[in-house]
Amino acid sequence: MTMRGEKIYEYDLDITGVTDYGVTLDAILGGQEQVPPQGARFDVAFAGPVKGRVSGSLRGVDYLRMRADGRIDLDIRATIETSDGHRIGLSADGVAAPRAGEPIADLFENVRLITAAADYGWVHTRQTWGVGHVNLASGKIHVEGYQQ
Repeated sequence: MTMRGEKIYEYDLDITGVTDYGVTLDAILGGQEQVPPQGARFDVAFAGPVKGRVSGSLRGVDYLRMRADGRIDLDIRATIETSDGHRIGLSADGVAAPRAGEPIADLFENVRLITAAADYGWVHTRQTWGVGHVNLASGKIHVEGYQQ
C-alpha cells in the first residue's frame, strides 16, 4: 500500500509475550478453537527498534480484541525512547485484517503521538497513520508511520 505524506518512522518489532483470557491465540490460529461469540481479548507485548525522523526503541502492548465476525480491533499503547534521550507516548487504534490462508494480518492504525519534549513538538501538528503487517507465525511486526 502506498501512503501519502511524510514517512516519520518505520519499525520492525518482535512479539515478546501474549496474555490470553480463556482461549489462546495459538488455539484460534491453529483452528482448534473458534473465536467465542463475545470475542476474545489478547494482550500482545512487543519491542524493537524505530528508525526514521523518530528513531530509537519502542516497547508497548496491543490490547487487541478478536471478534467472532473476523475483525481484529487494535488498542495500542507504547513508549518510544528516542535516540537522543526523549520519550514519546504512542497510542493507536485501528484494525488488523487477516489474509486468507496465511498467518499474516495487514495493519491499519490511527496513531496519536504526544510528548512535552520541545525537540519533538512537531509530532503533535499533523495526523499520523500507520500501515504494515504482523506475521503471527514468526512473531514479527512491521509498521511505517506517515504524517498527513
